[in-house]
Amino acid sequence: MAHHSPVNPESSGHQPRAIIIGGSLSGLFVGTLLRQIGWKVDIYERSTGDFDSRGGGIVLQPEVLEVFRRIGINKHRKAWGVPSMDRVVLDRGGNIRSRRYAPQIQTSWPLIYGALKSAFDMKHYHQDKTLTHVEQDDGLRHVTAYFEDGSEASGDLLVGADGGNSQVRSQIWPSQLPGYAGYLAWRGLLPESAMTNSMRSELHGNFGFANNVGSHILGYLVPGAGNSIWPEERLYNWVWYRVASATLLEQVMLDRDGRQRAYSVPEGRLAARWRDYLHKEAGSLLPPQFQEIVRATDAPFVQAVRDLAVDKMVTGRVLILGDAASIPRPHTAASTLKAAANALSLADALQANTTDIDAALASWEPRQVAFGKQLLMQGMRTGKLLMFHQA
Repeated sequence: MAHHSPVNPESSGHQPRAIIIGGSLSGLFVGTLLRQIGWKVDIYERSTGDFDSRGGGIVLQPEVLEVFRRIGINKHRKAWGVPSMDRVVLDRGGNIRSRRYAPQIQTSWPLIYGALKSAFDMKHYHQDKTLTHVEQDDGLRHVTAYFEDGSEASGDLLVGADGGNSQVRSQIWPSQLPGYAGYLAWRGLLPESAMTNSMRSELHGNFGFANNVGSHILGYLVPGAGNSIWPEERLYNWVWYRVASATLLEQVMLDRDGRQRAYSVPEGRLAARWRDYLHKEAGSLLPPQFQEIVRATDAPFVQAVRDLAVDKMVTGRVLILGDAASIPRPHTAASTLKAAANALSLADALQANTTDIDAALASWEPRQVAFGKQLLMQGMRTGKLLMFHQA
């Protein structure tokens, strides 16, 4: 493991500079870690607003806690989320089919995002910056990003941390595109205080599951408004995987305003007919507890489950990481983990090769590509089993 105290960035006469495209979790993981080892870092994010309202639960992984440790965010582990005790599988009637003691902590996207932003110098976080293209000099030692508003930014390294539909990836590796896995993830967040006793039966405080033909649902408690982890202030996060043809996918992605979306419809934007559809389907496929939870959720949202694992993550001084490089299926609980792991190992490699960025990238890339492919295969195997009952 590399030594993690900050290097003297002036020791080589030049403080290296990173341009990061994408200001979500991947961009903030890598941005905070590179600053910690003495780099100048600027993050360029295309959205204009704050991401804080984005819902969704995340299983808290050791890699995320390691990023927090290195960048000096020291809270007690319990403050990062909500514990669950047992993994409980319900049958169609709502009775326990299996129970296994497996304590873990579930956190939320806004909590991690807010913590990372608090550790980053926001003078260097630029919003409303849509990338148009990237150029490298002839010696591949310098890279420049060009933006829609006519501005540009140059540095020693450009990191594409711009998600599953990465602009950086589409320019450098245009043939590397995510593929649809054949099923959707319907999602919802229900205030814990709105959960009735019958909803709580066997699910509250546990990590709950239920399977049916072409259907797999799970749920657990996550931090609530203002990242509160206090009882009755939390949210119940559920994810319901359903097999869906490409035609159905296209219909679901037509949002309430008539806008055709590619792979996800966020909270509050789903066309009204799909709530009725979910309620009906819940009645025929889910145990009573999950039926009630789905029907009580005001604003469900949805994402297509997609597959991606690139063969290359580096060209010259441009690299991609996080979901820009590989999209693990949600069953792996590894999307946030992988973004953090990519960023941690990049910081280690750059710190071990302070005078040779190219050598650092060459040592970093192979293992990260292999990790992405490993997670892809793991997710595909799990999905086949859960959704299509194929070993």
